[in-house]
Amino acid sequence: MIFLRQDPPFDMSYITSTHILEHLQPEVLIVNDPRHVRDAPEKLFVTHFDGLMPPTLITSSEAEIREFFARHDQDIVVKPLFGNGGAGVFRIRETAENLASLVELFQQVSRDPIMAQAFVPDVRNGDKRVILVDGEPVGAINRVPAEGEVRANMHVGGKAVESDLSARDREICAVIGPELKRRGLVFVGIDVIGDVLTEINVTSPTGIQELRRFSGVDVSEMLADWVEARRA
Repeated sequence: MIFLRQDPPFDMSYITSTHILEHLQPEVLIVNDPRHVRDAPEKLFVTHFDGLMPPTLITSSEAEIREFFARHDQDIVVKPLFGNGGAGVFRIRETAENLASLVELFQQVSRDPIMAQAFVPDVRNGDKRVILVDGEPVGAINRVPAEGEVRANMHVGGKAVESDLSARDREICAVIGPELKRRGLVFVGIDVIGDVLTEINVTSPTGIQELRRFSGVDVSEMLADWVEARRA
């Protein structure tokens, strides 16, 4: 059995490793399934589920981003499509006078499109991380942004606090859970801000240490039990 837990970025080295690991299947159980890890980049995968995301645009066009900005109360967030840990996340509001420079900067770094989303004010109350094991939610923590920040990632100073699964969290998990299970995405962390889903993390989800500390839920033990039952 191989436990596949790769750190981002989602680059060619990352993709190549999933191709190599596929050669070991089905004789070797790999968690998460490498083909479906490759096919589920975290910001793009969410777009397959209608009605769960905030208003979202994926584009390389500055003009389209400006039109999206005007349509959503002149308050949006832009971020790299394959970024991680909160890196490169910018809130754009009011005049958007730096938008052209920002798009130019993104395009110098990467040829990938940019993701723009309507700003979700509920982020001030935290960006919830929900952990799923084999398609079922097992617990949640909340990550609260530092003062003056809109990013709640723990990499950039977000503080983990105890949290429970809300009715909306369970509703979201009921929609995505069967598809995660079908794809062999056994260990997954999703990000929920208010009532909307922003990311589905299938590569290296964080939060299990905090979940164990706050609630006693041991995801690592659950994963080991799942593997033993599957191999049996």
